[in-house]
Amino acid sequence: MSAKIQKVLARQQAKIEEGDYYEAHQQLRTIANRNVKSKDWDSAVELLSSGASMLLKAGQGGSGADLCVYLIEVYNKAELKPDVANKARLLSLLRAFPPNEPAKKKFVGGVVEWSSKYGEFPAGDPELHHVIGTLFAEEGESYDAERHLTLGTSDSAQAFANMEYEWYSSDEPSTAPSYAARAVLPYLLIGNTRAANKALLLFTSKLASSHPGLGVQSISSSASDIRIYPSLPLLNFLGLLLLAIQRGGADLFKQLKVHYASHLKEAGWDEALAQIGEMYFGIKIPSQSNPMFDMMSNMLMGGNNPFAAKKKEPRSVGAASPAPSTPSAPALD
Repeated sequence: MSAKIQKVLARQQAKIEEGDYYEAHQQLRTIANRNVKSKDWDSAVELLSSGASMLLKAGQGGSGADLCVYLIEVYNKAELKPDVANKARLLSLLRAFPPNEPAKKKFVGGVVEWSSKYGEFPAGDPELHHVIGTLFAEEGESYDAERHLTLGTSDSAQAFANMEYEWYSSDEPSTAPSYAARAVLPYLLIGNTRAANKALLLFTSKLASSHPGLGVQSISSSASDIRIYPSLPLLNFLGLLLLAIQRGGADLFKQLKVHYASHLKEAGWDEALAQIGEMYFGIKIPSQSNPMFDMMSNMLMGGNNPFAAKKKEPRSVGAASPAPSTPSAPALD
C-alpha cells in the first residue's frame, strides 16, 4: 500500500471514529472514482476494500456494502482474475458484514458473477460458494446457503449435511427424508455423486446416533453398505437411488420408483427424479423444454429448490416436503 493511500485511509478512519460515517464514505468513493478514471486499479482496490472494511466493522452495513459493490465493479473493469489474493480480499469483507445485512446479497451476487466471468468455473468459484454458503448457514439463511453449498468445494457436503440436520432437529422425526433430500438431490442434479453420497452418509449417521430407537438395519456387501430405516421409506429410497446410480441400472431405478410410488407422490420430487433418470439412466424426458436448465436456473438464481414444497418462511417446516404417512414397511425397505 502506497504512503498516499495510507494517509487517505488514516483520515477516513479518524472520521469514522468520530461518527462522521457519511463524509468518510463519500470521500472514499470520490477518491476511488478518480483512481478508476485514471485506471490506477491497485489504488482503487486498496481504497475501496480497506474503506469498506472500516465501515463494516463500525456497523455501517449500508455504506460498507456500497463500497463493496463498487469494488466488484473495479474488479470487472480491471479484469482481475479470481486468484488467491483477490478472493481472500472479498472473503474478508464478506465475513465483516453485520449479521443479516440485506445489502450483502447484492455483493454476493456480484462476487459470484465476477468469478464466473473471469475464472474457470461457469457457475462461480467453488471456494467462494463454500464460504458464502457457510456464512449464510451460520446466519440461518438456509435457502441461500443451499444454493451456494451445492456449488461449493469437497468440504461443502459436510457443511450442507450439518445444516440440514440442524434444521431437521426442530421438526418431526418422520420428516428426516425431506431434509436429507435437500442436500442429496441438488448434488445429483449437478452430477456430483460423491458429494451426494457423503451428505447422505453424514446425515444418516447423525440420525442414527440421535435416534437410537429408529431400529436401523445395516446391509453390507463387498461393494456397498446400506442402512435401512423401516419407519422412513423415503430415506431408504435415497440410499437405494445412490446405489442404483453407482451400478448404472436403469431397471433398478424404475423398480425403485414403482415400489416407492405412493411415498414419492407426496414427496414432490418428480421433476428432480425425471432429470436424474435422464442423466444417469438414459431415460428420456418427454418434453421439448430443458428441465435441468429450468430447475438449476430456478434454484441458483433465487427460486426455491426444485424438489421441495413452496418456500414459506426461513427455517420453517414449510421449506421441506411433507413426509408421507408411514404404512407397514414393504419388503424392499
